[in-house]
Amino acid sequence: MTDITRIPLPSIDPGHVWLAGAGPGDPGLLTLLTAKALSEADVIVHDALVNEDCLKLARTGAVLEYAGKRGGKPSAKQRDISLRLVDLAKAGHRVLRLKGGDPFVFGRGGEEALTLVEHGIPFRIIPGVTAGIGGLAYAGIPVTHREVNHTVTFLTGHDSSGVVPDRIDWEAIGRGSPVIVMYMAMKHMGQIARNLIAAGRSPDEAVAFVCDAATSSQKVLETTLGRAEQDMLEAGIEPPAIVVVGKVVRLRPSLDWLGALSGRRLVPDPFAISERKDRA
Repeated sequence: MTDITRIPLPSIDPGHVWLAGAGPGDPGLLTLLTAKALSEADVIVHDALVNEDCLKLARTGAVLEYAGKRGGKPSAKQRDISLRLVDLAKAGHRVLRLKGGDPFVFGRGGEEALTLVEHGIPFRIIPGVTAGIGGLAYAGIPVTHREVNHTVTFLTGHDSSGVVPDRIDWEAIGRGSPVIVMYMAMKHMGQIARNLIAAGRSPDEAVAFVCDAATSSQKVLETTLGRAEQDMLEAGIEPPAIVVVGKVVRLRPSLDWLGALSGRRLVPDPFAISERKDRA
């Protein structure tokens, strides 16, 4: 077995902050740098979406500080979190700021990094596997497939005030993006679905909700754009969730590798089957 300690990775220095992504859930998706940071940091400031199994890798004696940051739940103010990182670094601590997914993909990592720059705090950015890609992969849904799409759009379902972002050009996205991946969209799913249908998307278009992605609690709801809000409510699913719209959802019966580990029988490529029927 390869000894990862032999890989020349950097270490956190006192007074430095590392902004890292923990991925969508599974600790196995942590990068080597993030795992090393967990083993070295004096203080780990983490979000609610960081899987507790990831935090078990923290070194003995490390201080774990909960920063919240979960939609609809009590959380510290962003500015307070950013300034807390500054204070910890100025006190000489080795600080790991650990976020779910990737810190620069709807993670507000840029805001925190800019505060560190403002106060002269040295930092490192460690990307993570964003839930919009890794979470869907754990549901057996690829964000791209050459029979479906050559573009994909990632968007957030609410802005800083908690409403559907009015700066999103729904008509352009509805017309131009075959696959749409949405973060924090459940609260306003009805309005989002109506916006996309008004932009020309079919009410029968495939939609999937992936809740608690890449964890032992993962749930996947497959539905359509027209029924998304109703089925979501009837199923009783709750955030955190990634929502994906597009034909790639139809690949799940073929690519649900987690389901296959539990006995689900995977079916052949649905697009190839469709092509054979068309030729016949």
